[in-house]
Amino acid sequence: MAPLNGKVCIVTGATRGIGKGIALQLAEKGAKVYITGRTLDPPKDSSIGGSLRDTAREIEARGGTCIPVQCDHSNDKDIEQLFETVKRENDGRLDILVNNAYSAVNAIFSSMGKPFYEQPTSMWDTVNNVGLRNHYICSVLASRLMVPRKQGLIVNISSAGGLRYLFNAAYGIGKEACDRMAADCGFELRKQNVAFVSLWPGAVGTETVLDKFGGGAADTIDPENVPQRYQDKKKMLELFQKGETPEFAGQCIAALASDPDVMPMSGKILTTFDLGQKYGLQDAPGHAPMDMRSIKLGLLQGGYTWIAALTPGFVRVPKWLLSLGGNKF
Repeated sequence: MAPLNGKVCIVTGATRGIGKGIALQLAEKGAKVYITGRTLDPPKDSSIGGSLRDTAREIEARGGTCIPVQCDHSNDKDIEQLFETVKRENDGRLDILVNNAYSAVNAIFSSMGKPFYEQPTSMWDTVNNVGLRNHYICSVLASRLMVPRKQGLIVNISSAGGLRYLFNAAYGIGKEACDRMAADCGFELRKQNVAFVSLWPGAVGTETVLDKFGGGAADTIDPENVPQRYQDKKKMLELFQKGETPEFAGQCIAALASDPDVMPMSGKILTTFDLGQKYGLQDAPGHAPMDMRSIKLGLLQGGYTWIAALTPGFVRVPKWLLSLGGNKF
């Protein structure tokens, strides 16, 4: 029997990228998956493509169950209607919510290198309306379905930008808030046996990112305000091409949802690399999740190739030391 057979899930922002990959994996493992996004039908004028119907067709081709729901996650009424639909169609049941919806990738790339005070003030809403505020609203509505049944899993898709500067100020603020949301909401949900975690994927080769680094978008980056590791477009493209696939995060979430001992992890930041190690997961051939705690990898990214060559791959930064990278005292 599929490990998630009978489970009801919502994956927001599943037209493409990580959201689509997560939806594919959860459905493949037997879950009934509601997917959301603004684009219902395949766009005619997009080089990247991606739509809810495309994702649904791929899920159904694998034998899974998928319900596409067109939803603008900047519109509270759309969000409320989504959860009402799930509640009505499943007798109040919801087992997994994945908060992945995000609408700021193009804005981040177009403004990369510009300090926050030279960006329009609307950058805050562009990055954190759908990417943060919506996550909170979805988590409130999901919890109202999960708490009465004393079970459930909520996952915020976040990133290492919540620890150290990454892309721009609004991005980092939003990601750290996503991590704190998992910690504080997880604290209040613990007695209700509902788990809430923040998941950090590594470098993921999504359609949008590969298009950005493979096209001309990154040529406009101002090196004065961008960390060295993002200035070499060719190296960045290679990093994402060889990084984890969008479906690996889905494998990780499926494993978490199947784990009867998930509650000790609630409220914490989890990385796809660590979950892959914990559950013995394998990504597609030629792809590997990034170990953010690898000292060897950090040295390579910093340009210290000769020191990296002498550093064993198994040497890792302890979690307590990693957290000091974001210490504000």
